[in-house]
Amino acid sequence: MTLEAPRARPASAPPAEEAEDIATLASDRAGLLVFGALALVVGVLSGVVGALYRLSLQAADQFRGVVVAWAQGEGLLGFVLVVAICAAAACVAAWMVRRFSPHASGSGIPHVEAVLHGLAPPAGVILLPVKFIGGVLAIGSGLALGREGPSVQIGAVIGHLVGAASRRNWPDCRALLAAGAGAGLATAFNAPMAGAVFVLEELVQKFEHRTALAALAASSTAIATAHLILGDALELSLPPIRYPAPGVEPLFLLLGVAMGFLGIFYNWLLFRTLALYDSFVRASVETRAAATGALIGVVAWCAPGLVGGGEVITQAALAGTQDIFILPFVLMLRFGLGSASYSAGTPGGLFAPMLALGALAGLFFGVVCGLLFPGLAIEPQAFAVVGMTALFTSAVRAPLTGMVLVTEMTGSAVLLLPMLVACFAAMLAATAMGSAPVYEALRERLLRR
Repeated sequence: MTLEAPRARPASAPPAEEAEDIATLASDRAGLLVFGALALVVGVLSGVVGALYRLSLQAADQFRGVVVAWAQGEGLLGFVLVVAICAAAACVAAWMVRRFSPHASGSGIPHVEAVLHGLAPPAGVILLPVKFIGGVLAIGSGLALGREGPSVQIGAVIGHLVGAASRRNWPDCRALLAAGAGAGLATAFNAPMAGAVFVLEELVQKFEHRTALAALAASSTAIATAHLILGDALELSLPPIRYPAPGVEPLFLLLGVAMGFLGIFYNWLLFRTLALYDSFVRASVETRAAATGALIGVVAWCAPGLVGGGEVITQAALAGTQDIFILPFVLMLRFGLGSASYSAGTPGGLFAPMLALGALAGLFFGVVCGLLFPGLAIEPQAFAVVGMTALFTSAVRAPLTGMVLVTEMTGSAVLLLPMLVACFAAMLAATAMGSAPVYEALRERLLRR
């Protein structure tokens, strides 16, 4: 058998197959441009809604502060009024969730992950007002919940609605949904890179070019839009911190181990509290939420600065103004309030309260190390910053998101290496002990219900 040499083809006359490939490539490029434009739209919408949500929460926090300050001068009547307002707000928020959109309960991130993994249907448009209004009522009443959970779920719903309205296929709708979720996180913390990293590391848990493109576009435009409404100030003010001396660096490894076990305890306490609330089968969701709100009202009356999402507490820890003598009490109280608040069935996230716990625990660790090793130039605030990332890594198992998030919130990258060391130790400890990541466990719990 003889082999014939391939015949040369004129460059001006490509075969039908090559022409089809060129046409397909051109079509894909055009579709990619449309997809990118839709991601920008998702970012703008998520930025607007997220910024308005933050403004609403700020107004609610200010209103709560004014009411508590006035009521403290009114004796028993004022005390009863504060407790009643907090209980009523939490009750209404829980009722809205139960009545109109059960998926709006809690953070919403586990439901977003379930949708992205094809385990649950996307939430409907009704979730938007329920999550927005319910979140303002719950967090505004003082529940120890974060604004990022509602922002993430609201952004996810916006992303899916934009994809469905433009008649995109499911892979594109899925990518836009994930991008909207990242834009929501970016707006909640003024952290665009953290929003994009969160999409890839936590939500889809793999690098997908189309999803990465959408996440970058949505997060950047969300922040640009939010800056027009909120300004561009950093979320947290950090005093000047020097790079730790060589003798201090091993302490960050120990801090990571400690935060690893603290994260295990955090997850354990959260799920034990959820199970405890579920055991009250004769009490309605609204009753349980009202009882939690009443408890928050008591704390708000006695110590107004210890309720709410925790941003004020985090800032006090980073500034070094937190009273070290009551720090262990504050830490234990916030652990309990966080678990109880999340179990109440109202909208609200875990990120902000968790970061506050990490800052408090890290600050305490740094102060203790300073007393034990007076010869070392130890800055407790540095341990507070690193503690935020380490506890987040232990509980969520998303170290890159934690490090980028805290770096963007503080505007300082000087502690990146200590963060890496502590996050390694925290992740190793939590994984070795068999503790499941909190959102993975919450997603499984959601799918079982």
